[in-house]
Amino acid sequence: GRVEDYLRYTCGGGGQEVKDGKSGADPNAGFYYRMICNYGNREIQEEYQMISAGDFKNGITLEIDGNVMQILEFQHVKPGKGAAFVRTKLKNIINGGVVEKTFRPTEKFPQARIDRVEMQYLYSDGDLFHFMNMESYEQIALNDEVIGDALKFVKENETVKVCSYNGNVFTVEPPLFVELEVTDTEPGFKGDTAQGATKPATVETGAIVYVPLFVETGDKLKIDTRTGDYLSRV
Repeated sequence: GRVEDYLRYTCGGGGQEVKDGKSGADPNAGFYYRMICNYGNREIQEEYQMISAGDFKNGITLEIDGNVMQILEFQHVKPGKGAAFVRTKLKNIINGGVVEKTFRPTEKFPQARIDRVEMQYLYSDGDLFHFMNMESYEQIALNDEVIGDALKFVKENETVKVCSYNGNVFTVEPPLFVELEVTDTEPGFKGDTAQGATKPATVETGAIVYVPLFVETGDKLKIDTRTGDYLSRV
């Protein structure tokens, strides 16, 4: 079934078949297998765990029905009649789609390995964005489809995390917080701290942030990149 198919998965770096390495006597903890891939003369061994729906947690990433899905929400349901089940909300990390699915608590899925590599954002030229691995100095270029809004608050030469699955980059994670200078906004008023009142301000990356009325052009702001919210002046 699913497990046997998964163990036959071949590694893209050299076509070497996955070697079964099941272990672990505790059935509740799931079992592990070892994937062995040959890249040139270097052997890489990795252990992957099967996770049952009864052990789901928010944030974990799994391979489900051929897709790589992250658990956003889950709920254990025990109806008055019939078998218990787990209701979930899942996000496809490749295309961003969100779906709701239910599972039997005993269903198991392999945990997906997501590689996050720190890289320096160098520059963009049209539709391509260029990054450099800080350790190997290798450079890659990603298109606008992969980047999306990830660099909305990121200046050139800043460090980001490039995320890939099975060698395929699917997104870029900016720093959680950044400091950017305001390049344009309506004049501020000293002492104007009206509760909740905001105005738009353009920062040096070109993004627009809603800020308190007292913020002026030239101010440096701390911004949460996850929400795009103004946090404070720096």
